[in-house]
Order: sequence, then structure tokens, then C-alpha cells
Amino acid sequence: MTRPLASGKPRLAALALIAAAAVALSGCSTASGGGTGDGAGGGEITVAGTYPIESLDPASPTGGSATGTQLASKAIFSRLLRPRPDGSLEGDLATSWKSDSSASQWTFTLRQGVKFSDGKPVTADDVVASFKRLIDLKSTNAANFTGYTMTAPSPTEVVLKAAKPDAAVPYKLAIFYVLPGSLTGENPAFFQHPVGSGPFKVEKFDPSGTLVLVPNPNHYGGTPQVKRVTIRKMPELAARLTALRTGEVDLAWGIPDDQLAELQRDSNLKVETVPSTAVFTMWFNSSTPTLKDAKVRRALWQAVDFATIIKRLYPQTGTLADAPVAPVTLGYAPQEPVSYDPAAAKAALTAAGFDFSTKLRLQFANAEFRPFNQAIVSDLQKIGVQVDLLEKEQAVFTKDLLALNWDINFQQLSNPTFDAANTLGRLYLCAAKRNGYCNPELDKLLAAAGASSNSDERVKLYGEASKIIWSDAVGMFPMAVKYAYAWNRRVTGVTPDPNGMPDFAGMRVSSS
Repeated sequence: MTRPLASGKPRLAALALIAAAAVALSGCSTASGGGTGDGAGGGEITVAGTYPIESLDPASPTGGSATGTQLASKAIFSRLLRPRPDGSLEGDLATSWKSDSSASQWTFTLRQGVKFSDGKPVTADDVVASFKRLIDLKSTNAANFTGYTMTAPSPTEVVLKAAKPDAAVPYKLAIFYVLPGSLTGENPAFFQHPVGSGPFKVEKFDPSGTLVLVPNPNHYGGTPQVKRVTIRKMPELAARLTALRTGEVDLAWGIPDDQLAELQRDSNLKVETVPSTAVFTMWFNSSTPTLKDAKVRRALWQAVDFATIIKRLYPQTGTLADAPVAPVTLGYAPQEPVSYDPAAAKAALTAAGFDFSTKLRLQFANAEFRPFNQAIVSDLQKIGVQVDLLEKEQAVFTKDLLALNWDINFQQLSNPTFDAANTLGRLYLCAAKRNGYCNPELDKLLAAAGASSNSDERVKLYGEASKIIWSDAVGMFPMAVKYAYAWNRRVTGVTPDPNGMPDFAGMRVSSS
């Protein structure tokens, strides 16, 4: 096995849509717009960040998997492998990779001559030390590699040994970043001006609002064509869109449907949508007595008219989800829809002995999701279910998420690996303790899916696992997401990313 496994047919169809969008965008012509540039390349790009970048540490115990941190990491650091916009994998620090016959040992041949931004060489020992640090810090991504070890048998290769057969290893490594091997512990000072081998290096980082990137002249793939990228924290939608229209900002994404038509009429802007790996995911905390019964959880799901909410709020960028993972994910298998029936929902709750005087805590982060969650609260209140809607800062949200300090948790859960092993196989195991749900039968299915080297078999097993997750209502899975991007036409080389993490290295700025 020398390359990632082929996916199932549903995923191929969805990936074809992404590939078509990428091909269409690759031929974008330069048009007039605001701002400055220097002709053939160069110039500066300002980005309106949807999510805060509170940490630049991709192995941070709490923020390593946060979308903002991942966006920054892919610009600053390198990986062994990285996903293309269509979900297939290509080498980054690795030029080739292969597994043994059982898919439990993986060998990666390393690219030679790669340097960090400080001029020092990237070595096999750096790769191994970065993997060990990821595990030692108990990063949220470390759960992908429980019991795994990495060694460097030679200067040109590293070997990853899995605790059990794991065909998803190449995809899981899409969120493993390589840092200097001398780095240990969390070391906040290092991440103010981190050393990496990605296309950019950090000029300035202010966790409260701004990340400024400049080209890394030592990048093995060549120096990026822009001279500076400024990512500004702009959580308020109105501010982002105003800045985009005035030319203060060149690129924004996560744009809601009710704003798309106006942006499309602006001749200075280019607007595109792309199918994403994200699904609106609303876990129930099954460890709380109120939500322990699957009948209660399913009745709550049945009480919300998600189809109408999506049609009203996300007519272009949302579709009713039919699985816990998006169609572009390897392991996607559609499930039977949950029908909206508030009368039946209330009857089921009553029969299950649900205490209607209990207030459920629904937590979320980011103001853009407020209307969606408010609509859910409204529907639940119609059948007498009381909900406290708790909008939290990202850091507090993440801390409470991991501590299970909630009853219902809303996330726009994306999957940067494009493989269900990173979501179903990591988040729904008993040992994960991410949502209070534990089912040994589900654990066995997920283990078998992760171990199989046959992609069709993996899709089948993940489908069986999804059926359990869906029917037991481990959560509500209301919406599959498309990402809407808009950018100034003076910027070319923009390829909308299905994970909401665009690559700035290929962008150019025109002065005309």
C-alpha cells in the first residue's frame, strides 16, 4: 500500500463537486479592485478571520484542533502529508509512504534539503520529537494515535507503528505538524514567534485579534507571491462584510445566505461556495440523568423543525444532514431522516418520565450561530422543554466542552482529514469521553473500520456505526454545510477550502 485508499462511491461524487469548483477557480482572471499591489505577485492580503486564533500551537491540549489554530498551522508549519481541496492526499515533508500488509506499520520517506524558517535543517529526529510532543501534551488530536510510536531508523525515513491495524493513518497525519525537535512542553514564548518549515513565518501575533504572516524564504516549495498576510479577528458578521465591501479586507468566508446576493452584485468581488467536510453537530450529554435515555434524546431531536430552520437561514449553504459526517468524508453512509413531529416528541418525553421543569444548558461559540440555536430553543419551548442558551467565548467553550459542562453542545464540526476515523473513530469511543455516550458494540465497529485495509469494507462498517449513533441520538445532526467565500478580484489563486482553511501560499495580488 503506497498511497491512500480509494473512497466509497458517495464520497467520490461529493469530491467531484469540490474538484470541479477548484478547476473552475484556477482560471480566475485579474480584475480591478481596491487596495495596493506590485503587479506580478507581491502585495498584501488582509483576511477577515471568522474564528479566533488564540494559540499557534497545533499540539495544544485544548486549542490544537480549533479551526483558527489549524488555519495558522498550515501556513507556518509542515506536515508529513496534506490533503488537497478534493480530499486526496499529497506529500509535504514525505515524498512517499507505504504500509506493511496489516496496515499497522507505516514508513514515510522524507523530503531532503528542507529547512526551518531559522535556516536549520528539518530532520527525521524533528518529526519523531514532534510526534512524541503531541502525545505527551495529550492534545485533542493525540486520541488518533493512542498507543502509537514513531521512530527514525535512518535520516531519510520515519516509521509509525500503530497499536493495531489502522488504514486511516495517512489521513490522520493531515493534522500532525512538525516543529523543531528541541521544543518540549507547551512553551507559550516559542509560539509568539514560532519556527516552522511552512510557506510563511510569523511577523506578529496578538492572541486577542491579529496574526501577521510574511513569506518564509527557506520554504522548500518556493517563496509565496504575497509579501504579507494579515488575519484579523472579526467575529461580528456586519464588520466582516463592511470591511470586505470597502476593500479594507480582501478575503472572507463563512458568509450567511442572506448576504450572498448583495456580495454577488458587487463587481469588485468574486463569490463562490464549496461543499465542506462540516456538519452542524449537537451532542447530547448522555452522562447526565436527564439525557441518559435514548428515547428522550431522540424525542428532543424530533421536536425541532430543522428543515424549516435551514430553509429560512441557510437556503444556499445548508442541506438537511443524513449522516453524522459529511458526504465528502470517507465513511459517509446516509441514514433514515428524523421526522419533525412535536406532538409525538412531547408524548415520547412524557412516557419516558422526562422532567419538564429541568432546564437544559445548550452551549455554543461564535455569534454567527446564534439565530440557528435560538430557533432550536424556540421549537423546544413549544413542547414545554426549557433551555438556557449559553453563548461562550471560544476558550471557555472549549474548556467546558472537554469537561462535559453542558447538556447540549453545538459545534460546526469539520474534518480536516476527510476520513471518518478522525470523527467517528476518535470522538464516539467509550474511552473518548466526549459526549457521555458509551456503547461497546459501537467501539467494536469503529475499531474494525479503522483496521480494515479495504475502503468499501470501511465505508460499510462506518455506515453500521453511523446507524447506531443516529438511532441512539448521541446527538442531533441537523445540517451539512457549504462554505461561501468572497474575495477582492485583485486577488487571484484563491481556492475555497472545504475545511474553511484556505491556503494563502498560492495567492497573488494584482495592481491593475
